[in-house]
Amino acid sequence: MTHKVGENDALLVVDVQNDFCPGGALAISNADEIIPRINRLAHAFPHVVLTQDWHPPGHVSFASAHPGRKPFEIIDLSYGEQELWPDHCVQGTFGAAFHPTLAIPHAELIMRKGFHRDIDSYSVFFENDARTPTGLAGYLRERGLTRVFIAGLAFDFCVRFSAEDATRLGFEAVIVEDATRAIDSDGSLALARESLAACRVACVHVDAFARL
Repeated sequence: MTHKVGENDALLVVDVQNDFCPGGALAISNADEIIPRINRLAHAFPHVVLTQDWHPPGHVSFASAHPGRKPFEIIDLSYGEQELWPDHCVQGTFGAAFHPTLAIPHAELIMRKGFHRDIDSYSVFFENDARTPTGLAGYLRERGLTRVFIAGLAFDFCVRFSAEDATRLGFEAVIVEDATRAIDSDGSLALARESLAACRVACVHVDAFARL
């Protein structure tokens, strides 16, 4: 199927930041390889939103904030289960900055998430309590944008939950799969695929776009 980008479509580029790329604090294997694809993809879209993980020091999702705990352990917090991570994307640090090869000068919005110290945020639409909105849905609606294509990091966490929340909010959501990479922590990739299929989120490739 070929996709033609329209005026009501937006590209969401999720968390293409130094800490998620090789050499970063929470590096995803080969994550930097998707950046040329994302740059190419963005040229097809008149509307692009960039998102940025933006944690304060001592964020609740950091294993270092929980004495005796290690990264990738699961703990229970007030809003449910939370996987613990190495300290990453700390506000104002090099690791939180966009990767230097990400080149999308026409992006219309940079939306930061995960800045509340006591709650994590995977989805670009809600914090992890599934109740606290980021404001992105309102922005898209006021702009008349009804379909979102999602690329970036990571497929099995922020990309997955963003796509699922988009569909629940009434947007059509499509993941550009070869413009993403997965962490695949303890079976998270397989779980993401199963959940996305249940939500009827389509996955396509960059070459499916008519204007590229």
